[in-house]
Amino acid sequence: NLWVNLSAIKRLVEADALKMEIIPNPKEVDGVKVLQLETAAGAAIKFFDRAIGANVPRSRFLPVKATSDLLLVQSDLYTLTDEGYVIRNPARSNPSNPSIELGPEFKKVANFLGRFKSIPSIIDLDSLKVTGDVWFGSGVTLEGKVTIAAKSGVKLEIPDGAVIAN
Repeated sequence: NLWVNLSAIKRLVEADALKMEIIPNPKEVDGVKVLQLETAAGAAIKFFDRAIGANVPRSRFLPVKATSDLLLVQSDLYTLTDEGYVIRNPARSNPSNPSIELGPEFKKVANFLGRFKSIPSIIDLDSLKVTGDVWFGSGVTLEGKVTIAAKSGVKLEIPDGAVIAN
């Protein structure tokens, strides 16, 4: 999160002193190659006098940059307390998060969400790799090192209540 005094931004804009670097980011959207132009808002800190940073522990912040991250935070691996803290499920003995690699069918959030009746239990998961047209039923449990690959042109449905281990 960035917290900024709007008066300070106004002063910088009026003085033409907010010189942000443009970052070109080539992408493909619906099969069309496009060039997205971005600025790194956090890099603007150098333009503000007396700027400070706050170190936020992982117990308060879990970044979600891809649907694989979304799977982690929506799973039973983490719980949100009444005080707003994200805590690790004490039932998980491995201190690190499982590695999760989802195929392109899961890239967009809407597609990702549509492929799960419910997010699987991953407390005992070490790694997950999913490729192809895979759909998850409700109450699925994933344990150990799991690879799920649907054959090309075939829809693979994981049944409700399935336990897939190693």
